[in-house]
Amino acid sequence: MQNNYYPFVNTPLPYGYDALEPYIDAKTMYLHHDRHLQTYIDNLNEILKENPQLQNLSLEQLIVNASRLPKSLQTSIRNNAGGVYNHRFFFEGLINPSDKIPHGKISEEIEKQFHSIETFMGEFTKAALSVFGSGYAWLVSDKGILKIITTRNQNTPLEQRLCPILNLDVWEHAYYLKHYNMRADYIKDWHHIINWDNAEKNYRNCLKEISMR
Repeated sequence: MQNNYYPFVNTPLPYGYDALEPYIDAKTMYLHHDRHLQTYIDNLNEILKENPQLQNLSLEQLIVNASRLPKSLQTSIRNNAGGVYNHRFFFEGLINPSDKIPHGKISEEIEKQFHSIETFMGEFTKAALSVFGSGYAWLVSDKGILKIITTRNQNTPLEQRLCPILNLDVWEHAYYLKHYNMRADYIKDWHHIINWDNAEKNYRNCLKEISMR
């Protein structure tokens, strides 16, 4: 992930705002990236500006160590550092519409644990629909084992010592302009724009982390 230390900047999307049409509209992508993510970045920078002792920590270190910080900082760091991390991870996990399916190590593990990509997508969809209010659905690695989990608000799997592979933002601002209150339609459209190359890279990185411990 680029720009992993203070001061944080809003790095450009790896594709145009309209690249995910017709599944996610250009206006949603613009507002999601340039307004929502920018707000989290601005808030995080302001917090760190006032707390220079935290400026040498990476984005991931800020998240993982949030519970060890003074109580007055814990919630604001968790929310805003999490907001930056989760949004960047989500945007990197999308790609121009394609018919690509999982391949490589991630495909082998999905077949092993979920028996088929169809079963996996069904389970992931159920998890995403189960999020009450705002949050995310995630595919993560737990010491190499794939798990589907959800997190509330801007919490991340990093806090649970899990290695993220893929995520879906189910905050209403991620889909409401196009899909209104039909979260299921948004999830169905997301299936067409999953960046499986990125998911494969993330899973391989998770496996490397295990081998280095």
